[in-house]
Amino acid sequence: MIEVCNVTKSYGKVRALDDVFLTVGEGELFGIVGPDGAGKTTLFRILCTLLLPDGGRAAVAGCDVRGQMREIRRRVGYMPGRFSLYQDLTVEENLRFFAELFGTTLEEGYESIRAIYSQIERFKHRKAGALSGGMKQKLALCCALVHQPEVLFLDEPTTGVDPVSRKEFWDMLEVLHRRGITIVASTPYLDEVRRCQRVAFLNEGRVLGIGTPETILENFRDIFNPPPIDRTAPVGNSGGNVIEVSHLVKAFGTFHAVDDISFSVRRGEIFGFLGANGAGKTTAMHILTGLHQPTAGTGTVAGYDIRTEHEQIKKHIGYMSQRFSLYGDLTIAENIRLFGGIYGMDPEEIRRKTDVLLEQLHFADHKNDLVGALPLGWKQKLAFSVAIFHEPDIVFLDEPTGGVDPATRRQFWELIYDAAHRGITVFVTTHYMDEAEYCDRISIMVDGKISAIGTPAELKARFGQPDMDHVFTYLAREAKRGE
Repeated sequence: MIEVCNVTKSYGKVRALDDVFLTVGEGELFGIVGPDGAGKTTLFRILCTLLLPDGGRAAVAGCDVRGQMREIRRRVGYMPGRFSLYQDLTVEENLRFFAELFGTTLEEGYESIRAIYSQIERFKHRKAGALSGGMKQKLALCCALVHQPEVLFLDEPTTGVDPVSRKEFWDMLEVLHRRGITIVASTPYLDEVRRCQRVAFLNEGRVLGIGTPETILENFRDIFNPPPIDRTAPVGNSGGNVIEVSHLVKAFGTFHAVDDISFSVRRGEIFGFLGANGAGKTTAMHILTGLHQPTAGTGTVAGYDIRTEHEQIKKHIGYMSQRFSLYGDLTIAENIRLFGGIYGMDPEEIRRKTDVLLEQLHFADHKNDLVGALPLGWKQKLAFSVAIFHEPDIVFLDEPTGGVDPATRRQFWELIYDAAHRGITVFVTTHYMDEAEYCDRISIMVDGKISAIGTPAELKARFGQPDMDHVFTYLAREAKRGE
């Protein structure tokens, strides 16, 4: 169904794809994996006729990507890494728009998406921008399937989605696979890699191996299964509380996004703040960082009141959002200097610490590179380093490692541990349950409330589960309110 022969693609001096060769059989569920910047997205865009290769040949469903673009676009569905939805259109309007793009109608394609669309159809008048991550994912898949394609391309479709929604999504892919649709998917999640029939491993634009998931994960275990981080006992056991929250509520009309939560976080602690999409994590974090005012309840962050001293709070914290707070059209060095100035640091201190940071991150030779052109993992490490550049009391990390390979995530967590050992409190949300194991303590939110809080060992023992993934799934499946 897919043939790629000696394909190359460059962006200036960067060789994104270098003599790539692979084939995918009809009806196969095929995975493409590799570290950040390996060339996965470039390959997807060539096969979907959004880019032309510089050299070599590629064909999809017997059609050449150079000369038969229209025919390929009629036969394929594509779900890019960033959801291809129009946020200001409703669920139904998005579906009708994509159906019309492919020369069909929602009614004609309804049967092909019924099993998936029925799960979100009751929200058909809701704008896509107001959907949770799991619902957006289902809608984007419906939009890619509404014209009944023969081949489905999925570029890291579950990044930023909670573990329960990810499992449901791959269950849906299994149904499509049994229907005979050829599926090509990239993913950074090892449990998803294992659900593919065959996997190709890309690195620096080259295919270094193709085989079963077990073979690829074993042959490239340094990337997929790096050694655990050696860390001593938790550091957040003394020095008092740096966050205290009591009966916190945030309501939007009659909907309580945060519904009466109370907890505290110790100085120097790595505190995991978990929950499914829509559970209220990001809303709670916005209150703690001074971006939202609570509806009810009390709290302090770094000793400042969340109701009356939010401007003081902002001066004593760092914040790394899901959408990286970096300026893509500025260089690495310019971003560091900019944020140093925003944090009120002395110009001489900014210059001195910038040189030190560039060396620590091994970015010294790239300090004049535009941030927008950096690999995802580089952006994340830079965004975290910028967030703690002014040595804040607390740094808030909202899903900081979404879409990053395990080896890069390990490097990121080494930065987190280093910050914690310097006394910086780390407040982190994540959908990677192996990262939950790295935290000193964890809370898990369900339906706006904290359902459980404790160390990873305590939570596994309390709920009789072998790991944090099972603990999370056990609690998240108790959610009752609609998405």
